Amino acid sequence: MPELLVILVVALVVLGPKRLPEVARALGKAMAEFRRQTADVMDEFQVQAMLDDETPKRPAKPAPAPSAAAPVPPGTPPAGSKSESGSS
Repeated sequence: MPELLVILVVALVVLGPKRLPEVARALGKAMAEFRRQTADVMDEFQVQAMLDDETPKRPAKPAPAPSAAAPVPPGTPPAGSKSESGSS
């Protein structure tokens, strides 16, 4: 509190009683605008953080769908052919 009082007395001596209210008003407006802008930026960061957290986690590569051209392990009869143990 004493530091603020010293700053006000110095400002009054330097600026004078006529100009001090104008400077104080301009300073107050500048501080209000700064607070408003920083609040807007913080809100935007929070919205982006929430959106990033809500996105579902997707696997890097989806599982391949089975297809007719899938490789057949050796020793397995091809699909649609008669097995050797079947009746003739």
